[in-house]
Amino acid sequence: MARSALLNVMVQAAFKAGKSLSRDFGEVQNLQVSLKGPADYVAQANRKAEKIIREELMKARPTYGFLDDAAEEVIGTDGAHRWIVKSLDGTTNFLHGIPAFASTIALERNGEIVAAVALNPATDELFTAERGGGAFLNDRRLRVAARKALSDCVIGCSVPHLGNGNHGKFLVELRHVMGEVAGMRRLGSTALDLAYVAAGRFDGFWERELAEWDMAAGMLLIREAGGYATDLDGGNDMFNTGTVVAGNEYIHKALRDVLHRPVPTR
Repeated sequence: MARSALLNVMVQAAFKAGKSLSRDFGEVQNLQVSLKGPADYVAQANRKAEKIIREELMKARPTYGFLDDAAEEVIGTDGAHRWIVKSLDGTTNFLHGIPAFASTIALERNGEIVAAVALNPATDELFTAERGGGAFLNDRRLRVAARKALSDCVIGCSVPHLGNGNHGKFLVELRHVMGEVAGMRRLGSTALDLAYVAAGRFDGFWERELAEWDMAAGMLLIREAGGYATDLDGGNDMFNTGTVVAGNEYIHKALRDVLHRPVPTR
């Protein structure tokens, strides 16, 4: 597959950070099992990966803005471009030695995502997309799954945890969805959840309370794989609403309809 110069810069940055994360991931299970030790170690691994990605991207395009969950935003001088980065998505998986985590990089141009990279360094799976150029897993072209009935589908979702998310709202939505589908899944990394929709592994996905860096890359991957990624109301305001629902044309609509059902009375 042919890649633009900018996408090559993004891939190079992701792989360089991925090598650092892979080394640190190999040491996680050797640490003393305590809350502070491993958690601090993972935070340091995240910061190292963020520093690597930032340096690589800013070296290549010093006038672009930069947004990452691990550091303060840098406002670019060119006014049109911004890198949106999640240097380690899936920190709980990383902490527990589960090989499902990713570094993601998205390029925003005049408010539109035009290029995306998501790398799982534990499996060497590289997901890439450029607007109008399709989505790829390593060198294989991606298409979203073609299923049309929810009853045949595996649907991904987030699962709120201690101190995070609206547990009651999620339980209502889960009750509605799980009664309509063949299976539910949660990988523990939104970046990979979305990439799996693009790859046709998941038929659909939804999540609430997301930040830009959680979904920027995944949105483009899905759209370039022929799918739909919108906010829960079907609009394009994912960054402001913090919501996303995704799938092919049929599953995207069906999943949205189920998610908007009223709260059951019993």
